[in-house]
Amino acid sequence: MFHKNDKRLFYDPLLTDEDIELLRECRLCPRECGVNRFEQAGVCRATADVFVSSANLHFGEEPPISGYSGSGTIFLTHCNLRCVYCQNYPISQLGIGNRRTIKQLVDMMLNLQSKGAHNINFVTPSHYVVQIRRAIIIARERGLRIPIVYNTSGYDSLDALGLLKGLVEIYMPDLRYFDSEPAKIYSGAADYPEVARKAVKEMHNQVGDLIVGDDGVATRGILIRLLVLPNGISGTEKTLRWIAENLGTNVYLSVMSQYFPAHRAGEFPELKRRIKREEYMRVLEVIDELGFQRGYIQPI
Repeated sequence: MFHKNDKRLFYDPLLTDEDIELLRECRLCPRECGVNRFEQAGVCRATADVFVSSANLHFGEEPPISGYSGSGTIFLTHCNLRCVYCQNYPISQLGIGNRRTIKQLVDMMLNLQSKGAHNINFVTPSHYVVQIRRAIIIARERGLRIPIVYNTSGYDSLDALGLLKGLVEIYMPDLRYFDSEPAKIYSGAADYPEVARKAVKEMHNQVGDLIVGDDGVATRGILIRLLVLPNGISGTEKTLRWIAENLGTNVYLSVMSQYFPAHRAGEFPELKRRIKREEYMRVLEVIDELGFQRGYIQPI
């Protein structure tokens, strides 16, 4: 129980006692920094307040996510990684966004559904799992029918994913690095490869391979994103072999050539250029060699 002088008086009224306890000593993401997010920000730079950069119909995701009516994309502010090349760094690192209550999140979701969105797409959600979970539960009670997309860097804890089981229909994780050294240097998380691989296996266990309807729109499953970095930094070829061995070759992949040296990438000579055509084509050759049949590629 909480006393009258407890700071819960200033908490979002839709948070439950369980939610509050999870945020008062936050170990939701792999950082496990243990801060009281009602009093200070975690390593992710987020407090218990949810900040949203934008909420719109988005047509730039993979075809089964954007579909023909758009993905109801909610861009969340802050991030538990520190990628030096982040293309969305004003949102993830500089904190551009506006405070939103859980009720406002629910209203956003229902509004996007009313506009024809195929899904609700939470972008960079790992540090807001508790609040998002509560919003999803309430939105479902209020008539939300479309799938939830959890659009993540992959740096997610198994405990957090357990909270989302049965609530998220589509997982869209990155597998950013195969090796720990580049993960440490370029994203500040040496444990990223191990953490992300465990997380992706759990996501796959929860929802299985991506199911795409006759209309070309996904309804359930996992779609794994692979951003190819220059000079082999991402270890994408090794990651593909891991996916084939652990999840099979029926998994949907999105192999991205869109890297460009954003944010602080210019400080690192090995990241100061876009990828070369031959780097991307080699990844596609490995995909073919391993027998992957389903997925999406980008122009190079």
